Amino acid sequence: MRTLRLILGDQLNIRHSWFSEAERARADVLYVLMELRSETDYAWHHAQKVLGIFAAMRGFAQALQNAGCRVHYIKIGDTDNRQDFISNLMQLIETQQITQLERQPADEYRLETQFLAAESRLGMPINVVDSEHFLVDRAVISAQFAQKIPRMEFFYRGLRKQYQILLDADGQPLGGQWNFDQDNRKRWNGDPAAPAWPNYAADLSLLWDEIAAAGVKTIGQPQAQSFPWPITRTQAKHALTTFIQNALPNFGAYQDAMSTASPTLFHAGLSFALNLKLLHPLEVIHAALAEFAAGGVSLPTVEGFVRQILGWREFVRGVYWARMPAYGQLNELDHQRRLPRWYWNGQTKMNCLKHAIDQSLALGYAHHIQRLMVTGNFALLAGIAPDDVDAWYLGIYVDAFEWVEMPNTRGMSQYADGGLLGSKPYAGSASYINKMSDYCKGCHYQPKQRHGDGACPLNSLYWHFHHRHSERLEKNPRLGMTYQTWKKMPEDEKSATLAQAEWYLQQINQL
Repeated sequence: MRTLRLILGDQLNIRHSWFSEAERARADVLYVLMELRSETDYAWHHAQKVLGIFAAMRGFAQALQNAGCRVHYIKIGDTDNRQDFISNLMQLIETQQITQLERQPADEYRLETQFLAAESRLGMPINVVDSEHFLVDRAVISAQFAQKIPRMEFFYRGLRKQYQILLDADGQPLGGQWNFDQDNRKRWNGDPAAPAWPNYAADLSLLWDEIAAAGVKTIGQPQAQSFPWPITRTQAKHALTTFIQNALPNFGAYQDAMSTASPTLFHAGLSFALNLKLLHPLEVIHAALAEFAAGGVSLPTVEGFVRQILGWREFVRGVYWARMPAYGQLNELDHQRRLPRWYWNGQTKMNCLKHAIDQSLALGYAHHIQRLMVTGNFALLAGIAPDDVDAWYLGIYVDAFEWVEMPNTRGMSQYADGGLLGSKPYAGSASYINKMSDYCKGCHYQPKQRHGDGACPLNSLYWHFHHRHSERLEKNPRLGMTYQTWKKMPEDEKSATLAQAEWYLQQINQL
């Protein structure tokens, strides 16, 4: 018997039972990792995403070899690389005399269905073992969410109880409430100072040359000579420690803030390492809880951070696996407009969009409010086709894998699922942007104008969105005040606002 264990690029969990001391000593196990055009080409990815994943894979493979494991690594430019998983596996079965295949579940539906359909071609079944990473069993949550998707808040409370997190001796939430979101919405004006993220400055120039020579097409800047993201478990653990010490104390209060002075503010930047499985969600949560127990952070701050990982990350995974593949086709608002060209180059006069897009192209990163209330908000208000929005988010962010990207984009951001994920569309006018950021200062457009020369497009588009979807949305209890305001508006004001929005939609590529 000779066993091949396939490791995907987002399965770099060195604490997995596959890599226990006893398993590492087995001479009959071959660990296989592959760099493939099928993975680089299914979307137009950010250069740092491709570079970072390949670098992390190579480092992981080297760590396994150093630990005594037998590793077969297929590089992007290898002449015998057939550039897809199944063709390479068929070749390895023959050349390496493989008699047994093992894998962990693929986190993306695209890949999982590919592997499930391949067993007949491979001539043998593939034994699937748990990834030992997520906090909720996929089969269990898929069955639960296939029947009815709960509100995330109640799902989150259940996990708090299950994992005994932030509870008092009676099993009730510390502080007497489950959610401190209202305490975490401050605007940031430069004080306290936002800490810089660690830059791991890895020189990946040679790897980037290999990627370019293979013909891989990417967007954004690779930063190959001084690569900033953590690509090893040691670096990921350091990034976690640095966040806990430097940024977590102020994360809660300013997690919704945006600023041209700092692209990262007090956010963790750990999602890339988490989604590659260099970090385990519980170790991140426990690090934050330890800082809270030591008096280093407030209860509202630690609760807000824990909710992102324990609640939201697990919740969107459940939605994804319960509702795919149909979820990927949902377009409940029937939005059909194409994504503006400036999403790919940042060449827009709207300062909020320009800053968020320029930052995304440069860093492969924007925090969740920039994604939801800037780039996502404009796409929602303008009626952009969800397929276009999905493709952009999946490609441009280094932490974007479809299982986490699609529910956040198609559901939370674009309301294309009709409310399965969120109870209302997350639509905002310039008032919200001006309240939570400094983006409006010096902008070409005026944030307080609905129509007329220089009026901010977000204002007229906000009302245009609610007007055109009034039949569907005006009975939503969370939108009652919005529609009351619209109905009380003078008819000439309504007409001018809608006409302004129509004009902007016609000129959308010139905004």
